[in-house]
Amino acid sequence: MTCVVVVGSGIAGLTAALHAAENGCRVTVVTKGALPDTNTRWAQGGIAAVTHPADTVASHAADTITAGAGLNDPAAVDVLVGEGPARITELIARGVAFDRTADGEFSRGLEAAHAVPRVLHAGGDATGAEIQAALGAAVRAAGIVVLEHAVLRDLRLANGRIAGIELDDGERIDADAVILATGGAGQLYAHTTNPAGATGDGIAAALRAGAAVADLEFVQFHPTALAVGAPFLVSEAVRGEGAVLVDDAGRRFAFDAHPDGELAPRDVVARANARAMATQDGHPVRLDATALGAERLARRFPTIDAAVRERGLDWAREPIPVTPAAHYLMGGVVTDLDGRTTVPGLYAVGETARTGVHGANRLASNSLLEGAVFGARAGEAVARDGDWPVRPETRRRVVAAQPATDAPPFSRHALQQLMWAEAGLVRDADGLAHAAAVLASWSADPSPRTTEERNLLLVASHVVSAALARSGSVGAHFRSDAPDVAAPPLPHLAATAPADGDGPVLASIPASPEALAC
Repeated sequence: MTCVVVVGSGIAGLTAALHAAENGCRVTVVTKGALPDTNTRWAQGGIAAVTHPADTVASHAADTITAGAGLNDPAAVDVLVGEGPARITELIARGVAFDRTADGEFSRGLEAAHAVPRVLHAGGDATGAEIQAALGAAVRAAGIVVLEHAVLRDLRLANGRIAGIELDDGERIDADAVILATGGAGQLYAHTTNPAGATGDGIAAALRAGAAVADLEFVQFHPTALAVGAPFLVSEAVRGEGAVLVDDAGRRFAFDAHPDGELAPRDVVARANARAMATQDGHPVRLDATALGAERLARRFPTIDAAVRERGLDWAREPIPVTPAAHYLMGGVVTDLDGRTTVPGLYAVGETARTGVHGANRLASNSLLEGAVFGARAGEAVARDGDWPVRPETRRRVVAAQPATDAPPFSRHALQQLMWAEAGLVRDADGLAHAAAVLASWSADPSPRTTEERNLLLVASHVVSAALARSGSVGAHFRSDAPDVAAPPLPHLAATAPADGDGPVLASIPASPEALAC
């Protein structure tokens, strides 16, 4: 029986775990918090899929590629949109109750860059929470072992292939295969919609194990995070329902950037917000949802409505302050269409993976769909793969940087401020070079780090390196020193040599007799 460890418990990880178990694998799910503590639980807008005769998979594919600035892998897009409807049916069978109209039809929302309303939601704006609860219950019912509050320290290799994982407390879990589903790395940035645990753990562990990564320069910044209190996402679906963005003078400025105004692709709207903020001394722009009315806002967006009112704001009466924030990482560990990485026995799914489906900019509400579609494929692949074939790869080296002589002391806060200032929504060569030098200084410092700090520093170095290498602007990667220069396609693979000086994991690590069996 194939022994599989799934690291992460969001939609991608739990879907992979369920499909692997249903295909005869012995599965252990390892998660750094409690089972529900995931990015998935915070997803508001919904899940995009073709579920109406007036919609087509061709239209969904076209919208995905347009939003991705054409850098998407067409085969991955075809898989995503083609298998999406079946995964919706599966989610319903597992207990997800998507919202419906009075006549029993799915209630479909419209979000930016979608040609038609195709975004399904549950509990109004609690789609992620509803999916997380249903999949968590399914995993428990299936008898899958779940280890909560267990932090991945590193992957273990033996004879060039995966042998299991090591946890932060030194415990080892033996495995024939590991599926990384640890989410993204929003905590690289000072402002993010991601929870505190989004520290790039899976990507960093994969890098140390020698896996190839790609497209880490493509970081999506959501246009509308509440600018009062702790960062809180205000879903794009609010704008889909008719809310508009205004500056301090009450002017709708988004049409200056794109004919679709507030419903342009996310990268365009986020930069439009940033430009407007720059003209008003950095004050947040405002999201005006007053035309929707108090009853509709509370019914359609109960989670957001509660968060807004907890901050002392009445968005039914006045526009609310919003700002861009790091939201989603389009790049990650390179995989094929079944989640296989370049390391035998290692798979990656969800935001941890780079399937190529998102290109340079993710289409709204394709993230939950990606987790469901590719999680299912990886779970089935791990059950049938015997020799875990290695994918061919082409590598490019990380851009070398000399350590800065005036680098400030390392801290998570200092790293987040550096990344926000120099590798955030708008970048240029000088700022990126400065960031690379500071990161090099921190990487050369032998001071002990927590596992999360070590991971953030490694992933940050690769993000900055990738952003330096892509000298033009495309999608979410915007270079102010080349705003009108289309970034040429690059060989989408980064070097596997880690940037933190630790060196890759040894090719052979003998299994400890104290190692846990999954």
